[in-house]
Amino acid sequence: MKIIINTSLMVPIYEQITDQIKTLIRNGELKENDNLPSVRTLSKELKISALTVKKAYDSLENEGFTITVHGKGTYVAATNPELLLEEQKKELEADLEQAIQKGRRCGISDEDIRSLFELILEG
Repeated sequence: MKIIINTSLMVPIYEQITDQIKTLIRNGELKENDNLPSVRTLSKELKISALTVKKAYDSLENEGFTITVHGKGTYVAATNPELLLEEQKKELEADLEQAIQKGRRCGISDEDIRSLFELILEG
């Protein structure tokens, strides 16, 4: 499992881990019952605090992506593809909402925001 941490992003490290593991699950690279690296192993590999990895794993479990069996490890849970797609859409919607609000705060008209969005889609 390859996780890349970008410290220059404003996204917390545990969220970067969570997002990348979700992507691996959605893409089928991690399948049901696959074992994730232990908290200690992943923290050493990424050179970050074990508490950060634990927070990411807890978040994944709370969202239903993984199951942790104490003493055994963390495993990918059975997933519903429609549920995964719906979650992706919700995340995208939140990101787009943030971008729109930022544009409006900067005084950019809704029409200009739409034009930018169309331009990006074409690119």
